[in-house]
Amino acid sequence: MNNKPAGDKPKPSAVVLGSSVLRPPRGAIGRPQGMSRPNALPLPANRDVSAFTKPAVFDRWLDDAAGVRALETGDNVITMFDVVGEDFWTGGGITAKKVSAQLRAIGPKPIVVQINSPGGDMFEGIAVYNVLREHPQPITVKVMGMAASAASIIAMAGDTIEIGAASFIMIHNCWVMAMGNRHDMRETAEWLEPFDNAMVDVYAARSKQDAKLIAKWMDAETFMSGSQAIDRGFADALLPADTVTVDENAKALDRDLNDIRAMELSLVSAGMSRTDARARLNKIKGTPGAALEATPGAGADDWSGLSGLLSSIRSN
Repeated sequence: MNNKPAGDKPKPSAVVLGSSVLRPPRGAIGRPQGMSRPNALPLPANRDVSAFTKPAVFDRWLDDAAGVRALETGDNVITMFDVVGEDFWTGGGITAKKVSAQLRAIGPKPIVVQINSPGGDMFEGIAVYNVLREHPQPITVKVMGMAASAASIIAMAGDTIEIGAASFIMIHNCWVMAMGNRHDMRETAEWLEPFDNAMVDVYAARSKQDAKLIAKWMDAETFMSGSQAIDRGFADALLPADTVTVDENAKALDRDLNDIRAMELSLVSAGMSRTDARARLNKIKGTPGAALEATPGAGADDWSGLSGLLSSIRSN
């Protein structure tokens, strides 16, 4: 298909909440790729637009997958146990920039990508997918707990996809927050449609399922268990049970972080920009303009700021 959204229609005038973009552009970019992997997915020319994961998906992740980690380590392993997109609250998050740096550090070797993520910014997930699919060596994706929303797009970059028996892959349509009249809503829907169509093509190419059936699954926001994902062609094999463990400390931290993200998203859905929502939460914390005290990626992270913020919010 032509990955470039149509440019002969008026640009959407709806306000896309969570960003500073009032008129999202229809342009898209992509780079050529060998025939062994699917074509690149389109990206908005202006990346200020955010395509979120719905709160219900985060809740499902916390119930079924939070804290799931892999036992395997190696110098060619990239771990994605986080939200997709840069995470303001921790300084972490899965981004194309970070993945590109990891691939450069690893060099031209086969890559193993371990995923347990509820998703996040779908457009950042597309960017990560595009980075991985250009790697010259085989990529094995291992879904340790969940690859939902934007993380399911990343998973499709694997030449081989393995999934835990109790793990899930979740697919849905691109989800943004917008406000305006019916004309604004129609224009925004038209702007989003090419991205949904491009994802249908990638899922269909991977699974060999009918594109119309894939579109219906996306409309229904479908969760696929490990065996279902294999039966439907979204994965190739089950992971051995002894390759997965649950980190209880990570699970507890995931739950606390999700509370903060849910509060932020609630403020955004009420009409605030993401910047204003974060400022409001930091004001409750008592240190306006400061993110949580943390050292993401370090051996001993300090999350005292997170517990203090949660205590302050819950007491108000």
